[in-house]
Amino acid sequence: MRAWREFIEKNSSINTTATTATTNLNSSNGNLIIGNDRRNHNRLDFRGLEALKSKPIRSLIFLLISILIITLISASIGGPIMIKNQFLLNHSLIKPAIWSWNQQNINTIKDRWEIKSKDQELMGLEPHYELDSKTGLAYPPDINPLKLNVFKRVNATFISLVRNEEQISMMASMRGVEDRINRKLGYPWVFLNDQPFSNEFKNAVSSMTRSKVYFGLIPKEQWSYPNHIDQTKASDERKKMENEKVVYGGSESYRHMCRFNSGFFYRHPLMMQFDYYWRVEPGVEFYCDVDYDPFLFMQENKKKYGFTISLYEFKRTIESLWSVTQEFLKLYPHFLHPENSLGFLVDDIEKGLDAPYNLCHFWSNFEIGDLRFWRSEAYQTYFNFLDLKGGFFYERWGDAPIHSIAVSLFLPFKALHQFNDIAYRHQPFMHCPTNLDLFHRNGKCFCDPNMSFDYDNYSCMKRWWKIGGDPNS
Repeated sequence: MRAWREFIEKNSSINTTATTATTNLNSSNGNLIIGNDRRNHNRLDFRGLEALKSKPIRSLIFLLISILIITLISASIGGPIMIKNQFLLNHSLIKPAIWSWNQQNINTIKDRWEIKSKDQELMGLEPHYELDSKTGLAYPPDINPLKLNVFKRVNATFISLVRNEEQISMMASMRGVEDRINRKLGYPWVFLNDQPFSNEFKNAVSSMTRSKVYFGLIPKEQWSYPNHIDQTKASDERKKMENEKVVYGGSESYRHMCRFNSGFFYRHPLMMQFDYYWRVEPGVEFYCDVDYDPFLFMQENKKKYGFTISLYEFKRTIESLWSVTQEFLKLYPHFLHPENSLGFLVDDIEKGLDAPYNLCHFWSNFEIGDLRFWRSEAYQTYFNFLDLKGGFFYERWGDAPIHSIAVSLFLPFKALHQFNDIAYRHQPFMHCPTNLDLFHRNGKCFCDPNMSFDYDNYSCMKRWWKIGGDPNS
């Protein structure tokens, strides 16, 4: 986390000024301090109360002046003074002040979970328990939601690139996905590895789902150096980055992973049968119930790419990526969509593609996408062009900025979607929806909206909203 912040402070124009502010009004008898930090609302600190008591007239004048100053300051900024979530207030995303549970909240949750009579009739079950003869414990009937919810599903899958030693963290991720989302939908899982999966891993992750599970081995040629790469040069560059303490700068396997995720995962034989995918990594967490089918949402609304978190990339890892992209588009200008999202990638939109890249990208450890886009002529041509340049190995090009640049330039803006309603955490960042009525008071989510990374200085969500993204989507 500190590496992210140090990098951004050195390599971008982001204003990292702390959000704390203090207004002091001093007198010989007392002072008024108005301030805030990341989590606290306005704080009033009156000092010198004894002096005020002994000099009532001066105190009264002082108090009136203080109130006047507070009123003027409040009016000038259009709302409560120096609240950390002023941006949220102005955009109607989250209500100020800490809310408490009341009877209305309880009734809302009760109504959400209460079994209606029609539901009982649909299930055809009388309330009963099944007694375990061995333990003597009484269990409610085991109901499979998939058998109750028979509908045509989208041709889609969850996909995880994972190693045998990540078994426990992968199981934890699956538990979150299954409990929050997939137990009602029943989409399959695809697991890929550059090494054969152990039987223990297969049995363990299969026990986490009622859905079909596939295990695949990545072909060696997709997890190794292409013939045109100078491996000595690649090794030297890794050592340089490692000495510079660049994140994953010295890792060889990380580079193979980024190249695979950029140009091959969607072409794996197990993936060729599907149209949509949802990427899930080991050790991630989901904090909200998802009561609809995100894959069906993508299909019906003609969405091609979905994300939750956006942030800045390390410039040191992709120093030539944007110039190579500019070179590519000069050769293939017809791939640039007229309704693209270039404004997310550059700050000076007037300069168009000649403007420098602002390093913003969608964090690809969570992405829901249309596999047919990655298989398209535009993206395949782009990936092949990048691959020949060697940036995956001579620098440390990541699949996240490559995916982000591609979907922002080759697709219309309306084909991209932020899944604001899917609360998600991948260390060290979390996205949490901020609408209390829609997501929190009804018990759907259990994350802290004030801790959502969306409003951090190192998030790119404000840029996304600036070009038309809906913060309430």
